[in-house]
Amino acid sequence: MTALAGVAGQPIAHSLSPLIHGAWIEAAGLDAEYRAFAPADETEFAALVADGRAGVLRGLNVTAPFKATALALADEVSETARLCGSANLLVFDEGRVRADSTDGEGLMAALAEQAPQLDVEGRPVVILGAGGAARAAAAALKAAGAGVGVLNRTPARAEALASDLGVRAVGPEAVADARLVVSALSGPPEIDVEALRSDAVLMDMTYRPLLTPFLAAGRSRGLATVDGLAMLIGQARPSFRALFGVEPPPVDVRALALAALGETS
Repeated sequence: MTALAGVAGQPIAHSLSPLIHGAWIEAAGLDAEYRAFAPADETEFAALVADGRAGVLRGLNVTAPFKATALALADEVSETARLCGSANLLVFDEGRVRADSTDGEGLMAALAEQAPQLDVEGRPVVILGAGGAARAAAAALKAAGAGVGVLNRTPARAEALASDLGVRAVGPEAVADARLVVSALSGPPEIDVEALRSDAVLMDMTYRPLLTPFLAAGRSRGLATVDGLAMLIGQARPSFRALFGVEPPPVDVRALALAALGETS
């Protein structure tokens, strides 16, 4: 029986996850399929999870706006997902639903790949945003020993995140000392790149466009940058292992994704 998994979100047509997982499935020779699901609302998403409980699906990656709902519908929740307050991975096993978050692992993989010179242990880092992706970043970077500060336009949200994860809420002045600045925002951050230290690393979780205005401003100053596509692929690897029980084969999925995006590097 073909193992069926996929990614659920709304909208979802833009997702590169089916391309990435599909390439790994083909290279591994699996009898499996990974497709995009577009539930219209939480009721339809819950129905999709019910299909998983019934054995129709092996598992789901989950993206906006269903990450919090995914966590709420799970029977078992990893500590990482609990800290994030959301889940981007559901695995179905004999009628039960396990929830996890691989976003933090993806972030750390992206940093290791594109900023290998960066050691965050004992260093100040600032995360821009206070949503689920920011929580995943904060949890992962704190676990790596970084001094994590959270900056958000609504200070109360930053303070709530900081209280939950044992990190700090900071003001705009904190970016001047940061060794790493991570944007977990949906739009361009209002950050003066000229105020950053000369060895700062900038990361943007967005990958459309690949070179965001934030990263472009950093590059113009000669700063190291880390893009959202590296994080997407980084979080997909542990998801693939959880969904299909094998390691992702050595396929250049970044090249495939860049081609799909119309990018060259």
